[in-house]
Amino acid sequence: MTATAYRLTQFAHGGGCACKIPPGELEDIVAGLTGSKASPELLVGLDDGDDAAVVRIDGNTAVISTADFFTPVVDDAYDFGRIAAANALSDIYAMGGRPLMAVNLVGWPRDVLPSDLLREVLRGGLDVAREADCHVGGGHSIDDPEPKYGMAVTGIANPDRLLRNDAAEAGLAISLTKPLGVGVLNNRHKSTGEVFENAIASMVTLNRAACEAALNAGLRAATDVTGFGLLGHLYKMARASGVTAVVDAAAVSYLDGAREALAAGYVSGGTRRNLDWVRPHLSASVPEDELLLLADAQTSGGLLVAGELPLGTVIGEFVAPRGDAVLQVR
Repeated sequence: MTATAYRLTQFAHGGGCACKIPPGELEDIVAGLTGSKASPELLVGLDDGDDAAVVRIDGNTAVISTADFFTPVVDDAYDFGRIAAANALSDIYAMGGRPLMAVNLVGWPRDVLPSDLLREVLRGGLDVAREADCHVGGGHSIDDPEPKYGMAVTGIANPDRLLRNDAAEAGLAISLTKPLGVGVLNNRHKSTGEVFENAIASMVTLNRAACEAALNAGLRAATDVTGFGLLGHLYKMARASGVTAVVDAAAVSYLDGAREALAAGYVSGGTRRNLDWVRPHLSASVPEDELLLLADAQTSGGLLVAGELPLGTVIGEFVAPRGDAVLQVR
């Protein structure tokens, strides 16, 4: 079998950020393991489930550290590498930082998949890191029953200009910088082999420009939309900030083909778990299918920002707390 004949998604039980441990289960696991209150230099830790850890080095510099890896979300090895790298780098941008260095994280079934495919994965990751002006300095690999790839990334930021998920305020708009829908399209790709170039283009696009626009606008709160879906990540932001998020469902944009994929039933288990997690804190007046799209497990999604961005679409607003509903969708 030639390298081009391998469908990487068929060698993994899931794909992309939909493989994440469910958010509620993960919170139970890490409960009590927070450390920021015991160390004032640790500016961002586990407390609010932000995108990366941040440590203050001095008055002008903070170091940002993150790691992200997953099983194949597309069949093409080079594209898989590009997507995984862009997704890992996104955590640095979501904190308002600039990536400096990355190391590869690899799991590979070496007796099943040829090493030439792994080389293509690594080449894709390297190309995206170069685009981000981020050095790649080696990494770590293991023999694994399923293929996995990602990066551990180190970046820097001004400690007084971080983007955090606990800094949203009532009265600010909610901006989203990429359309949703890669989850259902990737699930359809895994099932049928159909290739969705628009989804790939979205996933390999860096969030650098969105990060820079948010910082230039003086904004303070952001996160990126990945495996917990828009509703999951927005819920975490609103809960951490002590506000209610109101979403105008009609204002949210989707990739071409996403609604058709939803109608055809290509909804991942991760997406359904996302919606189940936020449902007790959700007040909605839209159909269930619309909520599933809003909870769609994204891979390398856009930034979700408190405030208006020229590069983003305003999809709602943060308001003062309203009863038990941390999220409202209308």
